Amino acid sequence: MSGFSKERRLSALKSYFGHNAFRGLQEKAVESILNGRDALCVMPTGAGKSVCFQLPALLFGGITIVVSPLISLMKDQINLLAQNAIPAAYINSSLSLDEMKRIFADTKRGAYKLVYAAPERLENQWFLSLVKNINISMIVVDEAHCVSQWGQDFRTSYTKIPQFVDELSKRPVIAAFTATATPKVRADIAEMLKLQNPEIIVSGFDRQNINFQVRHPAKKFDELLSFLKERRNRSGIIYCLTRKTADALSEKLKSLGFNCAPYHAGLTTQDRHQNQEDFIFDRINVIVATNAFGMGINKSNVSFVVHYNMPKDLESYYQEAGRAGRDLSPAESVVLYSGQDIRTNLFLINNSQDKSYSSPEEEMYLKSLERKRLKEMDLYCNTSGCLRNFILKYFGEQREGECGNCGNCNAKSEIKDITILSQKILSCVFRMRENFGKNTAIDVLRGSAGARVQRFALNKLPTYGICKESKQEIQDAITYLTINGFLEITNGDYPVLKLGARAGEILKDKIKVEMKLLKRVQKEDETDKRPQAKNIVNKNNIDQELFNKLKLLRAKLANEQNLPAYIVFHDSSLTDMCAKLPRDKDEFAKVSGVGAQKLNKYADIFIKTISAHLARLP
Repeated sequence: MSGFSKERRLSALKSYFGHNAFRGLQEKAVESILNGRDALCVMPTGAGKSVCFQLPALLFGGITIVVSPLISLMKDQINLLAQNAIPAAYINSSLSLDEMKRIFADTKRGAYKLVYAAPERLENQWFLSLVKNINISMIVVDEAHCVSQWGQDFRTSYTKIPQFVDELSKRPVIAAFTATATPKVRADIAEMLKLQNPEIIVSGFDRQNINFQVRHPAKKFDELLSFLKERRNRSGIIYCLTRKTADALSEKLKSLGFNCAPYHAGLTTQDRHQNQEDFIFDRINVIVATNAFGMGINKSNVSFVVHYNMPKDLESYYQEAGRAGRDLSPAESVVLYSGQDIRTNLFLINNSQDKSYSSPEEEMYLKSLERKRLKEMDLYCNTSGCLRNFILKYFGEQREGECGNCGNCNAKSEIKDITILSQKILSCVFRMRENFGKNTAIDVLRGSAGARVQRFALNKLPTYGICKESKQEIQDAITYLTINGFLEITNGDYPVLKLGARAGEILKDKIKVEMKLLKRVQKEDETDKRPQAKNIVNKNNIDQELFNKLKLLRAKLANEQNLPAYIVFHDSSLTDMCAKLPRDKDEFAKVSGVGAQKLNKYADIFIKTISAHLARLP
């Protein structure tokens, strides 16, 4: 597996994908795989994971099998590959028996470079008999976090992948990819997939172009309505915890003139497919969905993601938030938080009907992990610190200082000395023998006469009634102390407060404790003023009339081929055309996203439109 020089890699990158250079750690991943080494690549949504395995698949002599969890994800990838003249196919339950037989026959004769299959397919003896007799260069495990019980989407079928590999006559290179994985999940992936001396490639998790916000509105719908009115012509996703909420919200928004539709597992297959197609093809600009929607949706012009309810964990949240701004344009991710979201999530965890467990012990263990992840999500929604830094720290990436591009960093705030309040809180937790939860601690500190306080004689403690601060102020302080290691919250059905590893710094060392106090007043919309990702031309700095003409042309070409517009070209490519104003094929070839296939297929018609527009200018 030698001879893949840098020049050859770059030539293939430009020829097939239209890019002159690799992004971030793409080149490191490609080089490692082409050298025959297993790889584990963790890159956030929109970082270009697909190129990391698709390019080596094209250069290797044999076939690459891509294990992928969803049919929609496979279809999207095959459509994108077809636009670049890359031979690929998928094998899944959506195919008829005759279609499957034809693909099997074509695979045997080497008609494809990539074959996508669901993990369950690898357990099928028919599929195994097919691949045993062909040259497999690489097996790619996409959404690899599904193999780990510590991950948010554990699927038992993923754990059977090593057995499939063992059945092959020759062990191929194995490359695992995921967008969100904590250090614990990464270690689990490497162990469960039996990766051999893998190259561990962890790209920076920071999505610089996304502005993260958490809002605590008194009336969620009014807050959402205000947000959407300022973004009527933009494409976005609204996530809800339940099907009922998604349906009701969609109907209410439609009655107010918004062009939207619902998406969840309770709809018929036909309605679900139609609504997803309408969104992808820009016939509607907002989809109101449960978390059943989104994986594998490579729609490049989504400019905002709103979580109408707090999601269940940071992994899911970051993956869903990352569906905005995939073309690196400025984008927004907003959580509309309320305390009820915690109770709804706990109910869904404890009463889950869509998961199966091998034993009661496994069920208890996995649900405890879900509650632990929910606790971290709640801390995120209540932190007064930088939201971006909170996310990055969760995934093992330390960042100091404010990011300047999140709701907390941009909000009006003041620094408050909470040293005395912190001492009181920690002392109260200690005197309650670390046996009670946050609400009970707040009740004791504020001198509540509630039944629970009376029943356990907590009104006899020296810390009873020693705080004059409001419930919200004490709650904010507890959140701050928990995030910074002075307190801990246990993981269970009834979480209790305990002293953290750093508690002694406050109780014994008497350090000064200061907390950023947010006034929770949202600034005016500054989407287009936010930091711009490198190497991307801001849409506001180009000829908007030309950009709109190119969008219409792209839509026409896409409709003729029954494809989503972004499959033809991403918005970033159209933006680059407006910046470069190519006059011939040589210049058009320099546009981002223009490879050999798209150059031959689209150059003339786009150049003609650009030239006609320029001729009309004074």
